[in-house]
Amino acid sequence: MTENKQVWFITGSGRGMGVDITKAVLAAGNQVVATGRNTDSVAKALGDDDNLLVVKLDITSLADAEAAVDAAVDKFGKIDVLVNNAANFYGGYFEELTPDQIELQLRTALIGPMNVTRAVLPVMRKRRSGHIISISSGAGISGFEFNSAYAASKFGLEGWMESLQPEVSPFGIHTTIVNPGMFRTELLTKESATYADPSIEDYSDRREINQDAFNAQNGKQAGDSAKLAEALIKISNEERPPRRFIAGTDAVSIAEQKIADLQAQITAYRDISTSMAHVDA
Repeated sequence: MTENKQVWFITGSGRGMGVDITKAVLAAGNQVVATGRNTDSVAKALGDDDNLLVVKLDITSLADAEAAVDAAVDKFGKIDVLVNNAANFYGGYFEELTPDQIELQLRTALIGPMNVTRAVLPVMRKRRSGHIISISSGAGISGFEFNSAYAASKFGLEGWMESLQPEVSPFGIHTTIVNPGMFRTELLTKESATYADPSIEDYSDRREINQDAFNAQNGKQAGDSAKLAEALIKISNEERPPRRFIAGTDAVSIAEQKIADLQAQITAYRDISTSMAHVDA
């Protein structure tokens, strides 16, 4: 192990954004533990590299996460940066999404990152250093029609990460929430995206419009995940990494609109909102 090299542990390394992040981190001279459910697919996507360790990981399994972290430490001795990247997408109207589909969305996009982080934290605490980066979404800032399950998982991810930050910062561990807009990844492909089955006539017209819009965006998203990967490397080298990084012009617009909407709601009801205190006799 070379001490001045960072060791990155990246989930969902075999496809989409995970491939670009892994390749960029390796090209920068660091070591990477690249994980995925199918190690053959991960290895095929990334090729051979002495600084690369490919490990099987289903993030919905805490036991898998613990075994993958053990393998990482056995190989490289430490973990400097964790990137919670693995993701899927369940699209549809809340009433048409089944409880099982919603649970699967939460299990992957919320419980999965928690599992991996739970396994990594003892390693980082022991060294009194580390950086946890969790990939959220514009849908973690603002909810959108046809995105109820996905937004719920990302809002949950953000609440957990914001709460985790003051818990682990005394140990020298940084946290960063990343809010990408629409990047040209594989999130909207058939392998990663599942849509609710049509079941309620009242949603028919809007369902078709929204699903067609998502299908039309697939492969044509404006964001370049290779550029996002370079930004993450830059952030990881900062003495005080940002607690939140908003990636992409569209994501910036979502965040700015959210701020404006919140301020408008506060202003409109300020008198009522600030009149709730007990008045002691």
